[in-house]
Amino acid sequence: MSQNHSERLEKIKEELASVPTLPGVYLWKNAAGEVIYVGKAKQLRARMRQYVNFQDERAKIPLLVDQIASFDYIVTESEHESLVLEKNLINEYTPYFNADFKDDKSYPFIALTKGDPFPAIKYTREKHNPQTRYFGPYTDGRAAKEMIHTARRVVPLCAATCADWRQLNRRLEKDPLALLKRDSRPCFDAHVGLGPGACCGAITQEEYQESIKRIERFLSGHHQEFIDELEAEMLEAAEALDFERAARIKGRIDTINSLQSKQHAVSSRSLDADVIGIYREETVAGVHVFMVREGRIKNSNEFVLNRGKDIPDDDLLHMFLLRYYDATTSIPHEVIVRRSPDDAEAMQAWLTEKLESSHGAKVRFTAPLKGEKAELVALAETNAKHTLMRYKVRTNYDVKRANEALLQLESALALPSPPLRIECFDISTIHGSYTVASMVVFTNGKPDKSQYRRFKIKTPLTEANDFLSMEEVLSRRYAPKRMADERFGSKPDLVILDGGKPQLTAALASFKELGIDDIGLAGLAKRDEELFVPWQDSGPVVLPSGSASLYLVKQIRDEAHRFAITYHRNLRGKGMTASILDEVAGLGPVRKKALLKAFRSFKNLKAASLEEIQAAKVIPDEVARELVCVLKSYNDSQENSSEEKGSRESEPLDNEIQDL
Repeated sequence: MSQNHSERLEKIKEELASVPTLPGVYLWKNAAGEVIYVGKAKQLRARMRQYVNFQDERAKIPLLVDQIASFDYIVTESEHESLVLEKNLINEYTPYFNADFKDDKSYPFIALTKGDPFPAIKYTREKHNPQTRYFGPYTDGRAAKEMIHTARRVVPLCAATCADWRQLNRRLEKDPLALLKRDSRPCFDAHVGLGPGACCGAITQEEYQESIKRIERFLSGHHQEFIDELEAEMLEAAEALDFERAARIKGRIDTINSLQSKQHAVSSRSLDADVIGIYREETVAGVHVFMVREGRIKNSNEFVLNRGKDIPDDDLLHMFLLRYYDATTSIPHEVIVRRSPDDAEAMQAWLTEKLESSHGAKVRFTAPLKGEKAELVALAETNAKHTLMRYKVRTNYDVKRANEALLQLESALALPSPPLRIECFDISTIHGSYTVASMVVFTNGKPDKSQYRRFKIKTPLTEANDFLSMEEVLSRRYAPKRMADERFGSKPDLVILDGGKPQLTAALASFKELGIDDIGLAGLAKRDEELFVPWQDSGPVVLPSGSASLYLVKQIRDEAHRFAITYHRNLRGKGMTASILDEVAGLGPVRKKALLKAFRSFKNLKAASLEEIQAAKVIPDEVARELVCVLKSYNDSQENSSEEKGSRESEPLDNEIQDL
């Protein structure tokens, strides 16, 4: 951090002393005066101090604080009011550090132009006219257009694309009495039953407004009430011998029934909810929303956000809820999520206000652990994962991200070229026993599992010594014989050692002995994700928080650690099994093999009773009794040792990996 910025930060800390301890919204600004982040707080001063004192552990905070030059704040009466204000300010400023939709595009809506004397229905991507009611957003434009056609077949309504409707509106703007002079010739839509005939005086304004109310209910997903109403109307028309009208009504009922047959029934009860699933990766996330009305999925929408694992789950959910429910007018009675947001009460109050229920209904958040609703959340999360996968394929995201990371590593580590092949090593041991090393390989920024290797450390150790272990494994891997072995692939551009400066020192000693000076080296410190390099004594290289290069380095390190500890646990488990059975008097290699064959695994054997062991008839009864005593002692020690408990959770090894 530069001296100027340190001074600026100290000044901001002083200014924060005058910020009140009241609820409100705060705006962080950069040196150019641009708003870079908007947030809300129950207590402004305490929340804002968390940023500048680095008490907020979110990954983006150091980068955000580095750009802060000033701030503003607005005090509100309540947390609910601050939530609404936060939403409005985010829409106004679109701050860089707030989560937003990744695709910078407008989504389709179905709109009712309620400011007109005869409101029309239309397909649009606008959302700014306060006199228009919008339904959506729809992420599938074709589905929105089909819904408009279906809605007009159920409730005939003027379309904004109708030339006769536009002409009627122009006449009414000039002369409100034009209603009395309407053309007697109906438009084409009125002829085919999609329009009510507003242009030719076939319907009054009062009757038309009733149609608007009905179509609003239909577009909100309440279809069953239409079937009930239409069936009653059809019966009434039939009793009056108006069979033509009854046939038209029957056609509308069939339209609704055909629409419902396409919709997936998810509940035997009349569930009215939005189900939200989120799947996150690095700095991007997929979101899928099921709109469940009357127990059926009426529509589903998918979105990609420009934030992922770089911010906490609650932050991501909070920002999505603000963005999504600000855009849609279809508010459910229930929002089903994996975990309720921290500000659930304020969010519920805001959504209840938007719901505007005449019956006093309220919106609530539900975070189910099991049952039908939990299964719906899991299904939404699966769809969110596929949403993100499709986006990444469509935009070539992984390749771009990997290329960006490799270029950043080239610059940060002063490499002669981008590190297209990276090898990473990690040591796993327990007090010097069963010491192993892993080597994972990333080619072009992606795991290359066919090149993974694992090593058993041969150096005798009486205690853990990662320094000597790393020296040995590097001497073996980069020995001339191994470097010439085609099974190891090409020479790496960069070698990363999990462990920081001590491991780097071991690597330098090994490379000096082998005469290698053309491979980049870096030791990764586990605590702060810092990279130690040979050419810099002043301190480690710190990759920017949230950068593609930092995520790649973390991914490589985690993969090396996973692979090493899996191999270590596997060897340790086998070694413990052998040593435990060796303690049983009278149990030699032949009987031991026969016993394990009879019970298929050591896990089954240690869970067996004396009677079950005797029934196997592979060892004498006195040996069986001795074995049960030894196994009981072993099981007791396992329960008291969390470390040994972890050894039973080892992952299966990749068959193609070679031991060296």
